[in-house]
Amino acid sequence: MHTKNDQQQPSEQRVKSMAYRNGKAVGEVTSENISEMLAAPDTFIWLGLWQPDNDYLRHIQQEFNLHDLAIEDALTAHQRPKIEQYGDTFFIVAHTAQKIRDRIEYGETHLFYGKNFLITVRHGASSSYAKVREHAEQCPEQLARGPGYALYCVLDFIVDNYLGIVGEFSSQFEEIESRMFKTEFDQKAVRQVYHLRRHLLSLRNAAVPMQDICGQLLHHDGLLPKELRDYMRDVQDHAHQVIMLTDDMREMLTNATHVNLALVSVHQNEVVQRLAGWGAILALPTVVFSLYGMNFKDMPELDTSWGYPLTLGITVVGCLWLYLKLRRAGWL
Repeated sequence: MHTKNDQQQPSEQRVKSMAYRNGKAVGEVTSENISEMLAAPDTFIWLGLWQPDNDYLRHIQQEFNLHDLAIEDALTAHQRPKIEQYGDTFFIVAHTAQKIRDRIEYGETHLFYGKNFLITVRHGASSSYAKVREHAEQCPEQLARGPGYALYCVLDFIVDNYLGIVGEFSSQFEEIESRMFKTEFDQKAVRQVYHLRRHLLSLRNAAVPMQDICGQLLHHDGLLPKELRDYMRDVQDHAHQVIMLTDDMREMLTNATHVNLALVSVHQNEVVQRLAGWGAILALPTVVFSLYGMNFKDMPELDTSWGYPLTLGITVVGCLWLYLKLRRAGWL
């Protein structure tokens, strides 16, 4: 976490710049020697920034000859994922995802990719690319091919984070799914389904453009060395995998919700059927006893000694017959 003092002096805290020649680091790049490093043969610069201020980014714009529109996007953030070409430089926007305290937060990474440089500008929730740089430096043969391999490493890291979050969503999905297959209505589970589907949709919206970005990088002649196209195609496949997994989970969560509602409805219908069956059985003695409770003088069998047991017996037999009939019909 950066303090207020850190934000007032961003150059030391937010910048990681390194020059590479033939796949090996040749030293850090400062504001004073950027032009010298750019002019050196077989050398490219990998510059990493985190939420730079306007003055510093404008300085970088002059050094690397970046387009005004791309710089404005990199300053304001909140851009849609995309890839755009400005002369010999490509500007890429990718959404990042990171789990922070059991919550998924999203950020952005803006990338400027040229023939001898790669600039990454991070905004919001995004893991540091220090490990990405370390991994790339362990493969000097690939890093010697230029900034294209560094670009692949960053995009691969972003998409792999998607896959890691999808894996965590899968465990949540299994727990929620088991709770949905019950005859009781679980309001908490329904809320969890809604939040999980919303996160899955956000992750899918980040992965879909990434697949298109990789596709354009692959089909643009001269943008990537041929040896790196297989690597970029692997990133595209991983993005497609994220899309398929999120689509499948969202569909299954919807189906689980429908199944839960159907089970609850069936259970309620069974309860209503039982109540209606017992109501029909109790209606028979209610009607008979209500009639005899009127105490009219000329009622049949009112003055006979066998009238009461006969009426009671007929009522009991009628109730038993109705009970067996409803039991056979599945109502009781």
